[in-house]
Amino acid sequence: MSSHVNDRVNDSSNDRVVTFGEVLLRLSPPGNERLFQTPQLRTWWGGAEANVSCGVASLGGHATHVTMLPDNVIGEGALRALRAEGVDTSQVRRAAGRMGAYYLESGADVRALSVVYDRADSAFARQRGDEFDWSSILQDAAWLHCSGVTAALGEGPYWAIERAVDAAAALGVPFSLDLNFRPALWAGRDPKPLMQSLARRASLLIGNPGAIEIMLGISTSGRIPEPASALHATARAIHREYGCARVAITQRDIQSASVHGWQAHLWDSATDALYSAPRVVVQLVDRVGGGDSFAAALLYQLQRGATHAHAVRFATAASALKLTIPGDVNRVSVAEVDRFLTSLP
Repeated sequence: MSSHVNDRVNDSSNDRVVTFGEVLLRLSPPGNERLFQTPQLRTWWGGAEANVSCGVASLGGHATHVTMLPDNVIGEGALRALRAEGVDTSQVRRAAGRMGAYYLESGADVRALSVVYDRADSAFARQRGDEFDWSSILQDAAWLHCSGVTAALGEGPYWAIERAVDAAAALGVPFSLDLNFRPALWAGRDPKPLMQSLARRASLLIGNPGAIEIMLGISTSGRIPEPASALHATARAIHREYGCARVAITQRDIQSASVHGWQAHLWDSATDALYSAPRVVVQLVDRVGGGDSFAAALLYQLQRGATHAHAVRFATAASALKLTIPGDVNRVSVAEVDRFLTSLP
């Protein structure tokens, strides 16, 4: 039986971003070591949608993360971590079960990053899909954000997204969907039936060209980095097929495990314009959470009425900065992002 956590933060705000997804325990060896090269593992907290809430809160926004945590000391640690980042945890539920985890080996230079997931039968994955009162949760919310990671975790999490999107539509709350393709989580299943259904209900779709092709069936040229003209055509095709009013496309040019090129684009159906941010080359400290930090910063700017051109530049800069920060979560302020923006063309 699940219990409800009463810990609301910033509940009077009507600019809240509400995110839904599993919180994960990450275990990584020190520095660039191989897993179990030494007996030490460092712990971090993360999870795609939780990272978005933390990123919004870091920028000074209001964020509510909705999740199911195990009713044990590990779940309590995750709950404290969310609170420490300034995230509203009033809609977190606790239930019997285990904490989802993953092991990450950073890689370096020609040795690629390596991930092993250990999240089957977690408390979050075992939910039925009807544990959350979404009409109440989304009252006065500015945005609902979910991702393909949660859709991949099983029937319960997927149906919870469907119920959340139903409530958001009834309340007029926009829904953003980050495709967030993770091959290991789909385990040979075709993601298109589920993700195409969700994409048709999203007002903002976020994804990279590979995820767009695999999860939505919209082909792209496959070039890295893909030219803006091809991305413009991809965004138009997504709009024609799925009706998304805005499409954000990220591009990661992996030069090595230690150096990534990073760029993003935002297309708006009202003007048929594609707004592109400058490409940034980053010496990586930690690649995890780059896309989540982009989504967080993009939502933060869009809900404050920023122009599309500024929103995508800001979000690209924020996510590039995240790649220099250890752990899953972005911890930058608006002032830091703005200062970095002044160095970009």
